[in-house]
Amino acid sequence: MLDHSPIITLLGGIAIFMFGMQMASDNMQKLAENRVRDLMSKISNKNYLSILVGIALTAILQSSGAVTSLLVNLGRARMVTLSQVMGIIIGTAVGSTLTVQLISFNVTQWGFGVFATSFALYFMTSKRKPKSFFAVVMGFGMVFWGLEVMGAGTAVFKNNELLVSAFQSMGETPIVAFLVTALFSGFVHSSAVVIGLAMTLTANDVITFYDAIYWVYGANVGTTATALMVAIGGNVVGRRVAWAHFFYKFGSVLLFIGFTGVFAKLMEGVSSNPERGIANAHAVFNLICALVFYPFIPFGVKAIRKVIVPGRNEKKFKVKYLKKSIEEPLIVLAQARREALRMGDIVLNMVEDSIDLFRRQDEDLDKSIKERDNQVDLLHREIKFRLVDLSTYGERGSDIVELIDFTTDLESAADVVDRGIRRLARKIHNIKQEFSAEGWKEIEDLHGGVVQLIKLSLAAYELKETGLSEKVIAQKRDLRKMEKKLRESHINRLNKGMRESMNTSEIHLDVLAEYRRISGLLTNHAYHQLDAGD
Repeated sequence: MLDHSPIITLLGGIAIFMFGMQMASDNMQKLAENRVRDLMSKISNKNYLSILVGIALTAILQSSGAVTSLLVNLGRARMVTLSQVMGIIIGTAVGSTLTVQLISFNVTQWGFGVFATSFALYFMTSKRKPKSFFAVVMGFGMVFWGLEVMGAGTAVFKNNELLVSAFQSMGETPIVAFLVTALFSGFVHSSAVVIGLAMTLTANDVITFYDAIYWVYGANVGTTATALMVAIGGNVVGRRVAWAHFFYKFGSVLLFIGFTGVFAKLMEGVSSNPERGIANAHAVFNLICALVFYPFIPFGVKAIRKVIVPGRNEKKFKVKYLKKSIEEPLIVLAQARREALRMGDIVLNMVEDSIDLFRRQDEDLDKSIKERDNQVDLLHREIKFRLVDLSTYGERGSDIVELIDFTTDLESAADVVDRGIRRLARKIHNIKQEFSAEGWKEIEDLHGGVVQLIKLSLAAYELKETGLSEKVIAQKRDLRKMEKKLRESHINRLNKGMRESMNTSEIHLDVLAEYRRISGLLTNHAYHQLDAGD
């Protein structure tokens, strides 16, 4: 090992450490996948419970950055609010200290042995859970082994004048050490790597304990980069979650930075060795910050909302006609019908625009369709909850059930566009292929027929005209026959050996099936209306 240059040895140790962390994290998730779902379902407006959830999630995922990235994605989908996740953000900071505490104990000499033993057991078992368990142990073995290799690399740093000078410069200007370690932590997506490196450097007298505290500060702030990157291009909720994480971590550093000298002396004095001292400093830092900031969570939420505002083209989408103050069932039903027709217009626009996804690779259009699907989901959820909340249905109970069924079909049609057609469009662009001229004309024809059916379907639902419902059903049957004919035409082209048709065959047939599925969903209410009229 020492035959390599110190830099190569250090980088090798970091690589082993990071790979081990990733392996442990991935397999911990496999072992506790149901636990993660259960914990996410316990996200609450009660901040003390959210802190416990944050600690548990970080212990399972072995990364505070991974947890906050998950929260950002939930925020983008509008499944959580900023108030609900503020406690989890504080909990992740506390949870991240557990891994650092583990690696601070004198276990490096056991790392390679643990890795080798668990490696053998991993390949000797075929059952999923034991295999994942041994993979977790193997990952932690690599973490400890990586620390040992890092220590071997840094042990000779103090004899290298250039490196000693660089670290001394960082020590003389602590803000530089803070910025460099924050950038490095953001780059490797792990605060544990940076703090582990600080432990080995301090143990080998390359940096002082006081310098190491600034490495702890930098690692804590740098780990917020993962969530900030995930939030790029997202909605305002996701951005607020990511920036709340950053402001909390940065505020924690500001809280401590004026007392760093006293803090460093205290933690160094009560610790048995530098590794334990740095781990304890990291834990105390995060625990004190959690206690200090916990009472101010409501104020932090208000401040973040004022600082991170929606963009010019980003207005919060919400129900337009449903009023919570109205209790009269008939009025609520009328309002819900107006919202349902609003849903129908959004779905119609999604289907109309979906054909353009195949014409060109347009990221803005792709995002727009995804956002419109989220809008349909929101309206469906609000309509359903509002109708279920009605205290009495009376003779209008069948109308309420019919409306819920109609909005469910609209929501399903939007999902077909988002999860089906949008996925197929991305797929054909990724493989750099195009439909044949005949095949593309057929897809356009079927698409046009589906658009006309949706328009007729919405009119039939709004006017409650039996004649219109009959026309919707007749047109749906015509589209089904058309889709069958187009499939046969496509297969004939395959038999003729047309290259374009062969390259896109699977996608072509799936597109036809998805458009036919939409026509079926938007016809269900017409059958119900005719049955009710009999």
